[in-house]
Formats: sequence, structure tokens, C-alpha cells
Amino acid sequence: MNDPEKFMHQAIALAKEAVANGNHPFGALLVREGAVVLTAVNTVHTDHDITRHAELNLVSQASRQFAPEFLAECTLVTSTEPCAMCAGAIYWSGISRVVFGCSAAALGQIAGGDFLQPCKEIFAQGRRPVTVIGPVLEEEGTAVHQQYWPKIDREAEL
Repeated sequence: MNDPEKFMHQAIALAKEAVANGNHPFGALLVREGAVVLTAVNTVHTDHDITRHAELNLVSQASRQFAPEFLAECTLVTSTEPCAMCAGAIYWSGISRVVFGCSAAALGQIAGGDFLQPCKEIFAQGRRPVTVIGPVLEEEGTAVHQQYWPKIDREAEL
């Protein structure tokens, strides 16, 4: 991936779109050979399903549309480092690279919560390597969370 910042700007814009739709600030896109092939946003609130993270939405759609050989040549670009659930989905889909903006550690400092582990550590448990690049444009990725989380009742969100 020649220009991760270009794609990260788009992932952060998708995170803002998720917020505009009433959801958590997360966006993701799938890139192959320098072109975006799919995008997704977080839909936890609008779908009434806590598992509808942007990355999981993207991986679910991608695995239905594309062959494993195609996905192996893709990069998932996400506004925020994937959680354990999303990292597992990325791994099992066969996607070979992840680029993230806001780190899990930074998200934890802003939004609180627990079960925040670097995705690189999760991928390291598998047999197949997954390349992880990030944080990329962390200040911009973090800003989306700083604007969102202080405005909501964290206890109601957890």
C-alpha cells in the first residue's frame, strides 16, 4: 500500500458518517491494488446489534462477495485499531494486512472500557501472518473519539 494516509482519511470520514447516522465513530474500507473495493461503518445502534462494528460489517460483506484468494491480497484500513472480535474476523477471512488510525490504547484513554488489546498481539497467535501498520494519522483518528465519547453517557454505552 503506497499511500496509507490517503485511505486513512477516507476511513476517518466513514467514522464521522457513522456518528451522523447515530452510531459509534468507526469506519473501515477494503483496499486491493490501490483501489477501494468496499466500505463499512459501525451500525451498533441502528442495527440494535453490539457486534456490528465497522470492521466486522466489512469482513462479513467481503467474505460473501470475494474469494479467499482475492481477500488475501487486500488491506483492511480502519479508523481505529480492531478489537479482539474484529481481529478474529479479519484473520479468519484471510485478509493479509491491516492499517489503523487511532490505537486501542488511545481509545481506552478516551472512551474507557476494557478488553483493549493490540491487534498485532491477537494476530500473532495465528498460524498465518497478518501485517499490521499503525497508528497512521493517529491524531486525526483520535480526534473523532474525543469529540464523540465525552458527549455520551459512558455507562449507558457499556
